[in-house]
Amino acid sequence: MKIAVAGTGYVGLVTGVCLAEHGHMVTCVDVDAKKVEIMKKGISPIYEPGLDELMEKNMERLVFTTDYYNAYKDADVIFIGVGTPEKKDGSANLSYVFTVAGQIARSVEKDCVVVVKSTVPIGTNDKVEAYIHANMENEEVTVHVASNPEFLAQGTAVQDTIHASRIVIGTESEFAAERLKEVYQDFDAPKVFTNRKSAEMIKYASNDFLALKISYINEIANLCEIVGADIGDVTKGMGYDKRIGDQFLSAGIGYGGSCFPKDTKALHWLANFNDYELKTIKAAIETNENQKYKLIKKAQKYYESLEGLTVAVLGLTFKPGTDDLREAPSLVSIPILLDENCKIKAWDPVGVNNYKKLYPTEIFYCDTIEEALRDADICFIFTEWEEIKKLPATVFEIYMKKPIIIDGRNCYALSTFQNVQVIYDSIGRRTVNYLDTAKAKG
Repeated sequence: MKIAVAGTGYVGLVTGVCLAEHGHMVTCVDVDAKKVEIMKKGISPIYEPGLDELMEKNMERLVFTTDYYNAYKDADVIFIGVGTPEKKDGSANLSYVFTVAGQIARSVEKDCVVVVKSTVPIGTNDKVEAYIHANMENEEVTVHVASNPEFLAQGTAVQDTIHASRIVIGTESEFAAERLKEVYQDFDAPKVFTNRKSAEMIKYASNDFLALKISYINEIANLCEIVGADIGDVTKGMGYDKRIGDQFLSAGIGYGGSCFPKDTKALHWLANFNDYELKTIKAAIETNENQKYKLIKKAQKYYESLEGLTVAVLGLTFKPGTDDLREAPSLVSIPILLDENCKIKAWDPVGVNNYKKLYPTEIFYCDTIEEALRDADICFIFTEWEEIKKLPATVFEIYMKKPIIIDGRNCYALSTFQNVQVIYDSIGRRTVNYLDTAKAKG
């Protein structure tokens, strides 16, 4: 089948490459000519494990271009995978979606299906279809709009697409439903066929439920610290209940990324716009924002002032497996540390280049974890990279001036530091303190 994909970000590019892997001829469209030239060489412009290899494997079925007219004019299916960033009021910015819709209306020369894969508020597909129909230049052509939300996670996006947990297809016509059945006929995943608004809601309801789960367990972790319980044991006990499950029960310093923060705010805004309040979503948003300050508050237990400290920062991205910084908790704490005139020595295996765009000279970027830890007064862990989790506990004692570790991702078992002279303060667990606290206060 001849497919066009608008947008080559995480959603668009991964979708296009994975559809090519299943034998479709795919043309990926982007406005950035430099980005297109990079992709023509089989190189992914985004960091995503496995994507480069899959691109190279399927280059004979992939075309990359800025020429939307020729890409859309005779496509059987056109996927819209452009960004829907958050506006200041929390609503979704749909300008990129409607820009593509206008291009499609001016280009298509045969009946086709336009698939909105971007995450959009409920009712957007109806508006996109109406917009295309109102701006069609060829009145003999019929365009059917369908909702097909993505359920990929950064760091596992290729696997999440090739081996999808489910494929949700929202249509209002038999033509669109049959064509999308053909698109996905070789995908071994449960397929949910519904109407467009239900498909749009499935996406938001799914993401926001996971965000709720994260915020809930973070609140329980905070209470564990107060009453002396251990969040690790608590979540282990909870996870055996099949009604709850063990996923998204890792206590930490909050969720980030391109989906959960944006999608919770967008659904909250949509409810308010319709004179309804989703109290649980509102609470999840507030809890998550507060949780991002957790490490700074913990650090203040060990130093009367953070002024002038040498701070080791391990991990900059919002989670491992990606170079994405969007809504990363490090972006909350690091400005505070800089305001305190701290010397920040940061390590991240893939996120440094993006961080340099924000802080080109204010931070010392290190090639190794040991370099970041050397002579540090305190260490903050923001991202649970495997390199950090595998680090011997003695490294902190050896390299740091004052081995005080504030771990926002619970990377280590408490027993790890049993014979090491450190302070290890994590989330929802007792503090391991084998260091002279008076000495630590400096």
